[in-house]
Amino acid sequence: MAQITTQTSAEVTPSDAHDRLIEMWVDGRSPHTQDAYRRYARQFLAHVNRPLHLVTLADIQGWKLTLVGLSPNSQRTAIAAIKSLLTFGHKIGLLPLNVGMPVKQPAAKDCLNERILTELEVQTLIALETHPRNRAILRLLYSAGLRVSELCALTWKDLKVRGDSGQVTAFGKRGKTRTILLSAGVWVELINLRGNAGNDDPVFPSREGDSQGNHLHRSQINRIVLAAAKRAGIKEKVSPHWLRHAHASHSLDRGAPIHLVQQTLGHESVATTSRYLHARPNDSSSLYLPG
Repeated sequence: MAQITTQTSAEVTPSDAHDRLIEMWVDGRSPHTQDAYRRYARQFLAHVNRPLHLVTLADIQGWKLTLVGLSPNSQRTAIAAIKSLLTFGHKIGLLPLNVGMPVKQPAAKDCLNERILTELEVQTLIALETHPRNRAILRLLYSAGLRVSELCALTWKDLKVRGDSGQVTAFGKRGKTRTILLSAGVWVELINLRGNAGNDDPVFPSREGDSQGNHLHRSQINRIVLAAAKRAGIKEKVSPHWLRHAHASHSLDRGAPIHLVQQTLGHESVATTSRYLHARPNDSSSLYLPG
């Protein structure tokens, strides 16, 4: 980190230098990812208690031991964040070595199948929602497979008429934009919410607002989905992302081409989309054996 402090070494502390590096590292990521990465980075730095350019592989391995109480997926996320930070620092020339490169991720069970609702559960969850705005949110999360951050950021200029229906344009991860066709039913429910809203107004406004202005905050979406799931008798702690999982699984079950599902969801690789085929297979060699 010495390179960051050479110009104003009398004024810039190691903590200041770390903060600057972290802000450069998280720039351009989603607000949710930024918050998580900052949290993991500061926890790591507090544990090692030394300038980042002096951190050793042994320091990282010692920090990994503090993660034992977390779930395997949380451990993987934390380790991935720190490896990413060290890689970024090395790539831009601020760290002489990337000491995080040899660090291995812990193996984690793929629990995707546990987070996929059935079609009946999704339809019940939507049918029992009587609030027009909340019902439109549930239908859009499921039918378009949007991430919650994408849904929160929508403005009316992102929705366009297409014949008897319409389309929605989502601004997703890593700045990628994709356009998704909507069914006539979902389109009508959305348009009925507009009223006198202008093109730059949020599709789902909130009196509380967030960093983007008066867009509905992701925490409010979480509460809406969780309440709808409980109302439908679903015992698991359902999040908005479960409806995205359901979109992928159900569309593949109904014969949608895997590359089309990949395009709709904005997956970088078709391998990511194929996880849904493995999570809910339609066939297995076990079925060919005698009962």
